[in-house]
Amino acid sequence: MTDAPPIVRLTDLRLDRGGRAVLRDINLNVPRGSITAVLGPSGSGKSTLLSALTGELAPAAGTVEVFGQAVPQAKRALLELRKGIGVLLQGNGLLTDLTAAENVALPLRAHTDLPDAVIRTLVLMKLHAVGLRAAADAYPRELSGGMARRVALARALALDPPLMIYDEPLTGLDPIASGVVMALVRRLNDTLGLTSIVVTHHVHETLPIADHAIVIANGGIVFSGSPAELEASSDPLVHQFLKGEPDGPIAFDAAPRTANAPETDPA
Repeated sequence: MTDAPPIVRLTDLRLDRGGRAVLRDINLNVPRGSITAVLGPSGSGKSTLLSALTGELAPAAGTVEVFGQAVPQAKRALLELRKGIGVLLQGNGLLTDLTAAENVALPLRAHTDLPDAVIRTLVLMKLHAVGLRAAADAYPRELSGGMARRVALARALALDPPLMIYDEPLTGLDPIASGVVMALVRRLNDTLGLTSIVVTHHVHETLPIADHAIVIANGGIVFSGSPAELEASSDPLVHQFLKGEPDGPIAFDAAPRTANAPETDPA
C-alpha cells in the first residue's frame, strides 16, 4: 500500500430508497491496490452501497468520492467515471447469442475506435488472463457456471479499469469453482495493480483473499478491520453473522417499517 489518496472515500454517507434510510453514517476509505470485502446478511444494504459507488443512487447525505472526485450526476461525466470501474454482476449478464470472445469485446466496441484485429488481440489477452483463451468461440450455454463467471470477469476487465467491484461473485458456484474465482480475484488484483471491492455474504471464501473487511448490518457498518480481527471479534453482531445463527442482534424477520427505521435491501 502507498500513501496515495484512497481510490474510494465514503464520508458520513446516508443512502435512502423510497424516502427511507437503508444505510446511515457510512465512513470508509478503500486504499489503492487493496481488496476490501463488504460483508453482510441479505437485506443489509450491500447492493444499495454498490449502487452509490457506481452513481446509480445519489446520496441522501454525505459524499461518495471515487478516483478523488465526487461521483457526478451528469450523464456524460458519470459515463466517463464508469469507464474506470469494472463491475462483475452476480448474474454474469452474458449475452447468450454471442460467443465468449464477442461478449468480452462488447465494451471495447462500445467505448473505443480500435480496429477489429486489435480488439481480437485484446479479447484473447483478457480471456487468457482468466484461463479461458481456449473457450473464445464457445457460447455461454456451453460453459459451466464457473467458466461463465470468468468470461464475465474478462469482460469487466476489458477496458483496464483501475477499480473492480464484484457483486456476489460466488452466487450459484460450487466450492471448487468458488475457490478458482476467488484465487483469480487475488491474482488479478496483484498482477494488474487493481483495487477491488468484493460485495458478498460468502465470508469464509472471501476473507482469505481480503486485505480489509467491513460488515454491514442494522443500517450501518458494525465492523471495520483486518480479516484476522474480524474472525477474532467478540462483538455479538459479528459473531452472529460469522456463525450463521438465526437468533441475535441481527433480525432475521423484517421489522415493521417506520420513517426512521432502516429499510432492508434486496442483497
